[in-house]
Amino acid sequence: MVSVKGKSLEGLLTEFRRFYPSTEFKKKAYITNKEIFEKSGEDPEKFWASYASELHWYKKWDKVLEWNPPHSKWFVNGEINVCYNCVDRHIKNGGRNKAAIIWEGEPGDTKTLTYWDLYREVNKFSNVLKKLGVAKGDRVAIYMPMIPEAVIAMLACARIGAIHMVVFGGFSSEVLRDRINDCKAKLLITADGGYRRGSLIPLKHDSDYAIKDTPSIENVLIIKRGEFPLRIKKGRDVWWHELADEVDPYFEPEPMNSDDSLFILYTSGTTGKPKGVVHSTGGYLTGVYTTSKLIFDMKDQDVFWCTADIGWITGHSYIVYGPLAVGATLFMYEGAPDWPEMDRYWRIIDKYGV
Repeated sequence: MVSVKGKSLEGLLTEFRRFYPSTEFKKKAYITNKEIFEKSGEDPEKFWASYASELHWYKKWDKVLEWNPPHSKWFVNGEINVCYNCVDRHIKNGGRNKAAIIWEGEPGDTKTLTYWDLYREVNKFSNVLKKLGVAKGDRVAIYMPMIPEAVIAMLACARIGAIHMVVFGGFSSEVLRDRINDCKAKLLITADGGYRRGSLIPLKHDSDYAIKDTPSIENVLIIKRGEFPLRIKKGRDVWWHELADEVDPYFEPEPMNSDDSLFILYTSGTTGKPKGVVHSTGGYLTGVYTTSKLIFDMKDQDVFWCTADIGWITGHSYIVYGPLAVGATLFMYEGAPDWPEMDRYWRIIDKYGV
């Protein structure tokens, strides 16, 4: 309860009503199929292999699991590319004109990318990375607002075999610096800025402070989000939109060993120094593809919104890789959930049919 000028107003942020799924909805849900759970326990390797087989592999694995506690290798000697499975595969299966990303910025600007749009943007971004000297196995730091180019950057890294390391855009320049130095990132991808609660977040400005003490960084690739004031260091800083006009429109996906690194993501540091956790390619993609289908009951015709940030593992898995692997439409929102009004999320859900 809150009081305004002596009058009581009932708080509406707590909802006690329950809305249960319809009979028709429940019939289509995976939870009604008890065999899925039973089979996963009876023969786990067969279970995971069945879902991995729905993905595109350049070379099929020799063995599903090599388990030497605490170490494991999934889909041993298999070759796969995550970007191909999240983008190209759907183009070839007739999904080129379906929305891949629907995005709304905090100020209200919007953008929709079809799978064909996403394919073209990722290919260009991949060639921009190549032009900047990024190759398979190199680490790339990403310090971005929640805009489609952040997803495009991640997919481009996966396409060429570079290892992305995303840092939450709300973290300080010191946090960014420490993570770059720890993983020895070669390139930093950032934006001129972003929006949060009506304020401008000067990401490029913060990046400049971070990389004063990061000797591994060779270039800074800048995405233009708005008209944010910034400084350009000649010979180091480059604009994405300028380089994009100079590169080839296609980049052949790099076949990756299933156990090759896909990305590094750092722990929060609440229990000590943040640790860079390496996620491998084949096992991770199979995991998020399967859980998106079975846990979230995600279908390729769904508009799916995970309200996390891509700076967290939930965002990696269920904003980017899970929905795109399934062939669904992912929704992204840039700003705060209560800006400019408390009902921002509900308006978004209603507007886009989430």
